[in-house]
Amino acid sequence: MCDIRPFCGLRYNLQRVEDPSSVICPPYDVISPEQRSLYHRASPYNIIRLESGEDEPGDNSGNNKYTRASSTLSSWISEGVLVRDKKPAFYVIEHRFLHQGEAISRWDLLARLRLEDFSSGNVRPHEKTTKKPAADRLTLLRTSRTNFSPIMGLFRSDEGKMLALLRDTARKAPDFAAVDRDGVEHLLRIVDEEKTVGQITDHFREKPVYIADGHHRYETALQFMKEHRTLDAGENKAVNFVMISLMDSTDSGIVMYPTHRLIRGLDPISARRLKEAISLYFTAIPVPSLPENEQGESGWLRGFHQHAAPVIGLYNGSGDFTILKLRRDANLAGVMSDREMRVWGNLDVVLLHRLVIESVLSFNSENGNAANIEYTRDPHEARTRVDSGEFQFAFFLNPTPVSSILNTADMGKRLPPKTTYFFPKTPAGLVLNPLWDD
Repeated sequence: MCDIRPFCGLRYNLQRVEDPSSVICPPYDVISPEQRSLYHRASPYNIIRLESGEDEPGDNSGNNKYTRASSTLSSWISEGVLVRDKKPAFYVIEHRFLHQGEAISRWDLLARLRLEDFSSGNVRPHEKTTKKPAADRLTLLRTSRTNFSPIMGLFRSDEGKMLALLRDTARKAPDFAAVDRDGVEHLLRIVDEEKTVGQITDHFREKPVYIADGHHRYETALQFMKEHRTLDAGENKAVNFVMISLMDSTDSGIVMYPTHRLIRGLDPISARRLKEAISLYFTAIPVPSLPENEQGESGWLRGFHQHAAPVIGLYNGSGDFTILKLRRDANLAGVMSDREMRVWGNLDVVLLHRLVIESVLSFNSENGNAANIEYTRDPHEARTRVDSGEFQFAFFLNPTPVSSILNTADMGKRLPPKTTYFFPKTPAGLVLNPLWDD
């Protein structure tokens, strides 16, 4: 159903780079300005210079962070800092990290994915986006013609056969190993044996691919491909593909974090009556006291996440925390179809958006009320910003099950913006995907 292919990646030359950990960085959209500066200082060869460069005084149309990224890429290739693999390969990435005190691994397959309109059904999105594809990603793609970081994808398991194949690569030593600033170890192994490459390619001919992270980058790559249809004729040209890091949906190493919602912009009367307004759908269970320190708060959150779904946390300042549980007699017929109810009936993020944000608050989370809604993965930050008066409410959520992502995409629907956050992100700098040849 989809076209997954090996490719000749660009990789750091370990004879020129002494510390591989100093040259990787997270994808552009999770890097703060402060972190960007840290990565720039980490190494003169850090991939941040290509993935997310800095603006400088005097920048113009002929000299800016995009043109600098392109010239830096050319320099690194000519200097031998980056070298091209001679043989098409898949790249297996093992991510080793601690989660809740347990050492676990997640296995990704890095490949090229043929770009297709979502209408084909071969590549399936699962999440709404809050804006059009980022203009800066398209400008960077136009100037550099290279994918510096992969989008992330999922595929349905085939009784673990592909996952077993990926894990089997651990028999050989990694070809590249780096540790990121979260302490995650990323081990990359090259798979270029003809038989194994054929097995992987054939496997994906029978399956759709689900976008897990990087909807904007996929849409940007699709637009870039369409711009080059008349310039680069030929269906096998590299411009028709995007680099993707694929995960088996049953991999026990997949970790998902929830993204909590911060709300402001309600008039005082509506704010005071919020709990009354949502009582049509939810039973409110007050929490007597909210721990004041971060350690205690983390313990409370673990307890909250253990509540049977669906459950939502509501915080409105001064330690006033309430657990919202969906009422058994809640009438959802007006906000969900029968088909949506079967997939989303126990999914807290959809219930929050449909029943509270859209129905009670009359906010449009996709664009119309963007200034009234912000998102954070940090529960302490959410509470602090409500206590400071910057926001009126914080809604806390549980992680979204992977099965809900797949079932939503199969239904042809999309979850609300910022529903999923996969950890760890596949970093930029492990392999680059050049689009200028083939």
